[in-house]
Amino acid sequence: MHAHHFASAADLRVNDTNSDTYKPPLVKRGPSLPDIRSVKRDPHQQPKTLKNAVMHLKSLPNSPPPETLDPPPPDHTDAISDQLLLRIFSLLPRHQHVSASLVCKRWMGLAGRLVRSVKLADWDFLDSGRVVSRFPNLTDIDLVSACVKSPRNSGIVASHKLLSFHLDASCLPEEIVECEYLLPASAVDEGLRIVASAYPGLRRLVVIGASEKGLLSVAAECSTLQELELHYCTDMALKGISGCKNLQILKLIGSVDGLYANVVSDIGFTILAQGCGRLVKLELSGCEGSYAGVKAIAQCCPMLMELIFCDHRMDDGWLSALQYFGNLRTLELKLCKKIDSSPGPNEHLGACLTLQELHLHQCQLRDKDNLAALFFICQAVTEIVLEDCWGLDDDLFRKASLCRRVKLLYLEGCSLLTMESLDSVLLSWTELERLKVISCNNIKDSDVTPGVAALFGVLRELKWRPDSKSLLSASLDGTGMGKKGGKFFKRMIKVGSNKR
Repeated sequence: MHAHHFASAADLRVNDTNSDTYKPPLVKRGPSLPDIRSVKRDPHQQPKTLKNAVMHLKSLPNSPPPETLDPPPPDHTDAISDQLLLRIFSLLPRHQHVSASLVCKRWMGLAGRLVRSVKLADWDFLDSGRVVSRFPNLTDIDLVSACVKSPRNSGIVASHKLLSFHLDASCLPEEIVECEYLLPASAVDEGLRIVASAYPGLRRLVVIGASEKGLLSVAAECSTLQELELHYCTDMALKGISGCKNLQILKLIGSVDGLYANVVSDIGFTILAQGCGRLVKLELSGCEGSYAGVKAIAQCCPMLMELIFCDHRMDDGWLSALQYFGNLRTLELKLCKKIDSSPGPNEHLGACLTLQELHLHQCQLRDKDNLAALFFICQAVTEIVLEDCWGLDDDLFRKASLCRRVKLLYLEGCSLLTMESLDSVLLSWTELERLKVISCNNIKDSDVTPGVAALFGVLRELKWRPDSKSLLSASLDGTGMGKKGGKFFKRMIKVGSNKR
């Protein structure tokens, strides 16, 4: 039985292979992409799109089923409420909010609610409304960089401490206004309208090229606005801030050398004085004016405590108007090419007895009478800061002895001063408590008199680094650094020869 079984199987195998009618089994397969490409098409027939080709392949028989994606894992943070997530995000450092906002759309929206300050670089981000939806709770907005239309693909960058922007090779930096690099006032006003309607709790705003219309919309909607910085400002634009009743800090930039030029004069000073009676700090940069404008500010802003002039273009005689300030604490002059060319006779000058601090930064001090008038008006100050002032020599510095109540003196970068004038001024101040002298290279340690040395012993704070070169050499003493390298290399050669 078993033999017959094997014989039958062998006969069956032989018959199958030797049969004339044998045909291999057919295997069906779907057409491949080269087969489809080889099909002749009618030249007048429109080619099929990729979508139609894909649908055609799916409809063919024996085509493999499309692969299905795995379902996304469950989001376990869905069970956490928005309030709890906001509480968690608020405990994170600010630099980690950006990383958290990249997790998902929900986290991005929640992290955006915690942002309070934004420095906008793209005006379309505001004009399209995306900034409002992305950051709904802003209280501090800087629009200066966004208001400058500059080509992003340009390799020329003009930088200033106020802003930075790209330039075309055909345009010089001093021509940005003529080259229409600034947005028109109508576009800026429309942006301010969007900001005012979306952020009624706005507290700080920085903008360039705004007109009266745009500032009026901000004043009408943002009643809590406390700090305002206006670049490329004009007199008439200041009418718009008359409605900002709670404004406390105001910075006006009329002209900036090499960037833009505009006029803020006594007319603008009078307008802001009448509309902003609660000002505490006022900075005037590149502004024109005179005695009348400064006096109007003094009489209409009784709460003003800090007054700053930066690169001013004031007319002669404005300095004598400082005597009308009744609450002024700090007077600061920065980058001023002059103080007051003609302050007037001494009998017409009055002291501002409320002043406590006088700061001069990078100012040109070349006239003895002008500096004497300034020290006379500020005779009640207790702090004097002189930093990198050109032309401040011994004769000019001796005028500081008019201030009898000085408790702090800070000198830095005054290279023309010597120990002779410093000795006479310091000994005239009986209430001096703190002294800082830095990088005044003509003041030598060897010139310190016994009277000044005794004064050093009773000061509450002393920072004495007048000569940077002597300080460097003293700190390197014994280290072998700061000397010529010839002896060092000779010693190394000698040691090498001994080893050989």
